[in-house]
Amino acid sequence: MSSSFQSRNIAVFGLGYVGSVTAACLAKLGHRVFGVDKDEIKIQSILAGKAPFYEPGLEPLIQETVAAGRLRAGRDAQAALETADIALIAVGTPSAANGNLSLDQLERVFTEMRQHLGTRKHPLIIAIRSTVFPGTTEEIAATILPDVAGVAWVSNPEFLREGTAVKDFFEPSLVVVGGADACAVAAVADLYEPLGVETCRVSLRTAEMIKYCCNAFHALKITFANEVGTLAAQLSVSPEEVMRTLCRDVRLNISPAYLTPGFAFGGSCLPKDLRALTWRALRMDLKLPLLESVLPSNQAHLERGIREVLDTGAQRIGIFGLAFKENTDDLRESPVISAIEHWVGKGKDVRIFDPHIRLDAIYGSNRSYLVNALPHIGRLLVKDLDEMLDWCECLVIAQKPPAEMGRRWAESRKPVIDLVRAGLATKAEAAS
Repeated sequence: MSSSFQSRNIAVFGLGYVGSVTAACLAKLGHRVFGVDKDEIKIQSILAGKAPFYEPGLEPLIQETVAAGRLRAGRDAQAALETADIALIAVGTPSAANGNLSLDQLERVFTEMRQHLGTRKHPLIIAIRSTVFPGTTEEIAATILPDVAGVAWVSNPEFLREGTAVKDFFEPSLVVVGGADACAVAAVADLYEPLGVETCRVSLRTAEMIKYCCNAFHALKITFANEVGTLAAQLSVSPEEVMRTLCRDVRLNISPAYLTPGFAFGGSCLPKDLRALTWRALRMDLKLPLLESVLPSNQAHLERGIREVLDTGAQRIGIFGLAFKENTDDLRESPVISAIEHWVGKGKDVRIFDPHIRLDAIYGSNRSYLVNALPHIGRLLVKDLDEMLDWCECLVIAQKPPAEMGRRWAESRKPVIDLVRAGLATKAEAAS
């Protein structure tokens, strides 16, 4: 660690996927962190040295930093703000019914903070890690906290992928801090100084916009690869060979990340951010045909997968993977849940195995999304992969599996529909 490193007192508001990982990782770097949330389950999990959800590598970090006294958690915003140098805001900004962002959680946090900031004796930097439209931070500063002295505002968007969030924090591909106050920007940038990465210091609105730009580009790359993969397969061309060759050009094609033909994208970021961008563009009378086409294209790709499974004629369908991708238990907008709804609606018998999903451990928006979509999910989930393999007539791979699991169903010789192109047998090969 650099001799110039300065430990800070940090309050993290919101202990979901982003907030918990941010809090634990900053505490690991040597900062003193107080996590604030209204959810008592999350608080007690952290205080007990446990992760409130499954994320590789997170629980040992929480256990270590809580034991060292550098990570605390509670409901008391006043206690968190009393000594904080920096307050990081990491609450959710989910989609509203019309596709716009819902800022309800963000506004609640700042309304609560307003009650306690007047008694502070030293300045505070408020850094928003939540995904918000350009101009949102300025609007909150002007409407909710307009007359609070000694507060500087910055945007510090996160680029943490569920399933690899801890690794992404400690080995970041991009760190962005934006704001008008150069000292505040420098202070937040210095939080990450031990990581040895150059921080992009930009304007406040640029920092807010860059997260949307990145997520829209990731979604675009996934959809592009899936469309090319579909066309290539119809022409008896290897989609994987096409994409491998395209990705050799790292100078003009930018990066191979996400350029892998597979299943439809989902999760809590890409769909909602695309909806928000296109909704806002329409409100401004801007026509953005390419961005507007991404979600319909993703839906069409999902429907192709649904039809491919129905075309097998199998009645008993086993599904590997329920979360929107591997190494996470996040079920929000998982494309496989939409597919299961359709298959069940067509009268198919379905069983699901996901190594990271335990129904009794899922709660909040995760549980609400799952139960609303699949009210009888308790009857569909199985705890044993071999049990599902013995039962099913056809196996659907909806999530990249560990190698040992791939070997187990290869030995079962059941027809396989590989939606994620994990390199497993096709239905024709499995049946031969």
